[in-house]
Amino acid sequence: MSETVLLVGGGGREHAIARALAPDCDLYACASNRNPGIAELAEDFETISETAADDIVEYAESVGATLAIVGPESGLAAGVSDALDAAGIYTFGPQEAEARIETDKAFQRRFMHENDIPGNPDFATFDDVEAACDYIDEYDGDLAVKPAGLTGGKGVKVIGDQVTPEEAKAYLRDSDYDRVVLEERLVGEEFTIQAFVANGEFRVSPAVQDHKRAYEGDEGPNTGGMGSYTDVTPSLPFMADGDYDAAVEVIEAVVDAMPDYKGILYGQFMLTNEGPKVIEFNARFGDPEAMNTLPVLETPFLDVLVAAREGESLPELDFAEKATVCKYAVPEGYPTDPEAGAQITVEVDEDSGALLFYASVDARDDGLYTTTSRSFAVVGHAEAISQAEQIAESALADAGDGFHIRHDIGTEALVQRRIDHMAEIRGE
Repeated sequence: MSETVLLVGGGGREHAIARALAPDCDLYACASNRNPGIAELAEDFETISETAADDIVEYAESVGATLAIVGPESGLAAGVSDALDAAGIYTFGPQEAEARIETDKAFQRRFMHENDIPGNPDFATFDDVEAACDYIDEYDGDLAVKPAGLTGGKGVKVIGDQVTPEEAKAYLRDSDYDRVVLEERLVGEEFTIQAFVANGEFRVSPAVQDHKRAYEGDEGPNTGGMGSYTDVTPSLPFMADGDYDAAVEVIEAVVDAMPDYKGILYGQFMLTNEGPKVIEFNARFGDPEAMNTLPVLETPFLDVLVAAREGESLPELDFAEKATVCKYAVPEGYPTDPEAGAQITVEVDEDSGALLFYASVDARDDGLYTTTSRSFAVVGHAEAISQAEQIAESALADAGDGFHIRHDIGTEALVQRRIDHMAEIRGE
């Protein structure tokens, strides 16, 4: 029997999910924005808010969905998985209670502490801004300042890197955050591992390094992610033997402590001189990391969803031994003062090893235009990171005016800088 799958979400992450699922099922999609890449792959695309649980259930039932997957964290926080599951439509995505591991950073840290999850840094939680400011004054060292709720990856301020202690306190006092988490600043190199989780089991994918800073050389404000890369092996060039496995052990501890979890568990780690430490967990694929991972997944993604629903053992995952480099094209001025309205004319030859993923675009009669959010991403895949980077860069050469791209992502110089940084941290 052919499966009918409903995909909730309309970003680049969801375009990657759609591309992985569409060949093997009847795909339907809904989101608040119309993603032309998803619309081309789906049988139908309905404009529905990602948080409108009742409307999503009604649409899922109308198309006869037998499975669903929720892409963005906003839908998980709104209980969309709960509503679909309650309607008898198995949803590959955690219910609201389990999604708190992303949506409530105070819960996340307490959960790690109470369940002895390895890699938990020093932390303190506050529901009083002045008490948090006092803690900043008293703490011996630098801190990461995090709102407890969702901020789209843009709410964190790091003392000693982005702000001074006085600026951090001013940031808190000027904000409307009602709960704050303060954590020891972790120094090292960031990486992500995304795990497919169901029925108390998990399967891991290759490590990815994302780049949050807006400008080349890791300068500028944090963004939702400007691009990312993977290597031909599960590990990354700056990681030592055992680092990847140590991070997987953290994921295993979370799955053991949260047996009802289903969907994607995304562990964001800082590789320190003491090994991997947890920056945060997300309850869904990363964006852009899904665009690195899913195109090289050779096991049909649908098989994972069906096994999860049937209570069967998850299939072992096979990934092509390819390096990938993802680069986002974003509107000029993003993220602080983005300028919408630039026409998107880029075309990608997939035979060259490049893939195009749409994110937030404005479809008009005469073509596609930028909004104020990330516009589209190009992913190159090849036998080495440097080759994949060149493929992505070549595909972006005709992106046109009105876009900002971090051209340094995946370059030999940047990767070597990561290697040198970790060697310095380890005292090598």
